[in-house]
Amino acid sequence: MNRRHFVGGAAALAAMGRVTFGAPAADGSDDLKLGVASYSFRKFKREQAIEMTRKLNVQYINIKDFHLSMKDTAEEIAAGRKQFDDAGLIVLGGGNINLQKEDELRHAFDYAKAAGFPLIVCAPTKETMPAVEKLVKEYNIKAALHNHGPEDKHFPTPQSVLEVVKNMDPRIGCCIDIGHTVRAGIDVVQAIKLAGPRLLDMHVKDLTDFTDRNSQVAVGDGKIPIPAIFRELKRMKYQGGVMLEYEINDTDPLPGMIKSFAYMRGVLAGLHA
Repeated sequence: MNRRHFVGGAAALAAMGRVTFGAPAADGSDDLKLGVASYSFRKFKREQAIEMTRKLNVQYINIKDFHLSMKDTAEEIAAGRKQFDDAGLIVLGGGNINLQKEDELRHAFDYAKAAGFPLIVCAPTKETMPAVEKLVKEYNIKAALHNHGPEDKHFPTPQSVLEVVKNMDPRIGCCIDIGHTVRAGIDVVQAIKLAGPRLLDMHVKDLTDFTDRNSQVAVGDGKIPIPAIFRELKRMKYQGGVMLEYEINDTDPLPGMIKSFAYMRGVLAGLHA
């Protein structure tokens, strides 16, 4: 089934009431948790980011500190988080948070605790990882290490993350960014399979050229194998977020994001068929 057939089948299946998108099944295991990384709305204030997320008809969100400042007091952070809750959004985590300076690590976890994040998407170094593991255990907050592609001197690929965390607390794992993964020359489906239970979060985007980070397009318009990725996630009963991180058209992201979710929902419809 090609991309157009996936998208075209979505509306028909939804109209028949056979598919729900971005929401958990009764047993919490059936569908993928499609959501938004609020970095996509980095040019907009918190209230605008919330409203735009609601327009996308998704429940799930990961909050970037543009929309919940790490400089605020614990009370201000909690009040800001409440705005997301009051809007009916389910906060799966926060980040990306830089964890590369040991003297700033506890502040980051205090922030995550005040914000009620069950998980932080983070960018540590190999040297800070022992301290990060201690804080994960102390705060009971998961840490999903984000790979940033060939430019990242610490964790360019999911495999480089797994090599470091493989013997650490199970609450430490990967946030696989599929765009950065393919740019590093990695088979993204195999990377997901290899991560297994260490896959805690995911950033979704699409590229037309795996050697060019500036070739990002709406999901479905590029070459990243989204159907194969979703098929593998469902096979492994993945329970984390599948978060659209839309990095282009930053002053007018909604059209491309709407198109991206339409395509991803079409893929899920095709897998249900």
